[in-house]
Amino acid sequence: MATLGNGKTMSNEYRHLQGVVLDWAGTTVDHGSRAPAIVFQEVFRSRGVEITVAQAREPMGMAKLDHIAAVAAMPAVAESWLAQHGQPCSQADIEAMYADFLPLQLKTLDQHCGLIEGVAETVDELRSRGIKIGSSTGYTRQLMEVVTAAAAPQGYEPDCVLCAEDTSRGRPAPFLLYEAAMRLDVFPMTSMVKVDDTPVGIEAGRNAGCWTVGVTRTGNCVGLSVEEIDQLAPDERAAIIEAAGEKLRAAGAHEVIQSVAELPAVMDRFEQQLENGQRPD
Repeated sequence: MATLGNGKTMSNEYRHLQGVVLDWAGTTVDHGSRAPAIVFQEVFRSRGVEITVAQAREPMGMAKLDHIAAVAAMPAVAESWLAQHGQPCSQADIEAMYADFLPLQLKTLDQHCGLIEGVAETVDELRSRGIKIGSSTGYTRQLMEVVTAAAAPQGYEPDCVLCAEDTSRGRPAPFLLYEAAMRLDVFPMTSMVKVDDTPVGIEAGRNAGCWTVGVTRTGNCVGLSVEEIDQLAPDERAAIIEAAGEKLRAAGAHEVIQSVAELPAVMDRFEQQLENGQRPD
């Protein structure tokens, strides 16, 4: 029998897998990971520099200060900044934008906390098999207080919530996953599965030695709300989802799914691979 972080005791149907660490925006809440992309665009726009949605999304999954720095370093953005300000974007500029980002994100975040379909049911299913449920995010603790408070009444309360400031470096460094392993009491790292909708999240999982699962349809690489994706023609929808999958596979995802609702079957396959003596390569 396994004792979970929420005090429940359930049978462990898996012999090798012990825990899963789920990302938040685009994976478990906020279909399309809409909230952060909008605010990144606004903080640059407020300084006279327009960035595209694609530019705003490219570093998604990093800690937000690092994310802003990554966008500012993009050649097209750096050129626009220089033209607007007469000098390159400095560390002080990046920190000032980060200071603006936090209150702007906090102001709009409660509008983007809807639980993605199938998440609550998947978490219940995994817990019934003895799997511990961790989570990590590029959001700060202050921002996550809003998200977790909104997610709980919808049926989602992970056993631990790790934020950008909980370790010395965020994704793609593996440290958040090491911290999750300690808090969940999970070892070895091959018994953990990292589920994320961003390439840097997948890279973090690979760097930690975990199994990794990329999420396409609900996540940042597609970037569309439920309504927007439903309005697409079937061929266009399939092409966008496949392109997202290619990005996540290129980052090292062992498997790719459209949503967390498909995770239990993937966990079964990983368990069988472990049973056969295979490990995440």
